[in-house]
Amino acid sequence: MLFAPKEKGQGLVEYALILVLVAIVVIAVLMVLGPIIGNVFSSINRSLSAV
Repeated sequence: MLFAPKEKGQGLVEYALILVLVAIVVIAVLMVLGPIIGNVFSSINRSLSAV
């Protein structure tokens, strides 16, 4: 019971590190797939404007 505050803080730090790791992965995926997704939307926009 003496170490309960330390463990609670440690758990928060671990959750924060996991959140940062997930954010980095999401940003990397968006940087890789961003232009591809943009091209898809551009082609959809061109096909809709032709109608």
